[in-house]
Amino acid sequence: MKTDEQRIRTLIESWAEAVHRGDLEGVLAEHAKDIVMYDVPPPHQGVRGIDAYRETWPPFFEWQASGAVFEIESLEVTAGEDVAFAHALLRCGTAREFAADPDNRLRLTIGLRREDGRWVVTHEHHSFPLSAPADAEPEIRDLHETWSRQTAAGDLDGMMATIAGDVVSYEHETPLEYRGVEAVREVCARGLETPDVTLDNPGMTVLTGDDLAVAWCVNVVRGAGFETWSRATRIFQRRDGRWLMVHQHLSYPRDPETGQARTDLRPPA
Repeated sequence: MKTDEQRIRTLIESWAEAVHRGDLEGVLAEHAKDIVMYDVPPPHQGVRGIDAYRETWPPFFEWQASGAVFEIESLEVTAGEDVAFAHALLRCGTAREFAADPDNRLRLTIGLRREDGRWVVTHEHHSFPLSAPADAEPEIRDLHETWSRQTAAGDLDGMMATIAGDVVSYEHETPLEYRGVEAVREVCARGLETPDVTLDNPGMTVLTGDDLAVAWCVNVVRGAGFETWSRATRIFQRRDGRWLMVHQHLSYPRDPETGQARTDLRPPA
């Protein structure tokens, strides 16, 4: 017969496996209606109630789908007659994040109570340890290089993975602005219809802060029989530990005499 500690361990391990699968109903199972969670992202006062708890998971699943892991490394459980707690360390991050910081772990504390003979989770506290911010410039440059490879490969899903859901993009073509990743996805999909299309960002300048970065350059798009250069400025924000593009501004210079966009200009040799 299982002990209470064994039952709780199984409950938490099943929860972590459901998180990794992106199984929302599995994540919510065995959680109290009045759960309080202190999560890594805001709100700072915590998430209260099962409905609010439910709403936190889809954005996490979207990030996790980019190639992140969520797995328990260590777990300890202490159970009383009607109240129990557990603490754990988890590997939570992408391969790139672990390459930059192999020892980083998500800390997890869970509180439980017995309801109608079964254990339910009433509190979760998730956190990462504070560390000195790393130089983000290589990450921003790598992100651009990845976009170039994905463009050449026609990998539309890969291109979208590092673009924020609420991105605002000023594209070359009308309308004035594109709001949301789906709108930007349509623009990129049209671009990939061009045979042998490539994107490069030579001479790029990158400035970074703790959670914001800006990059600008004169970039070049090439395809079957054409080559166009234009100006590009991109803003990135670090969200839940990863950099996402939140704004993009692309433009061609305007000829003051004709009022037409100059798509034939080239940078000096």
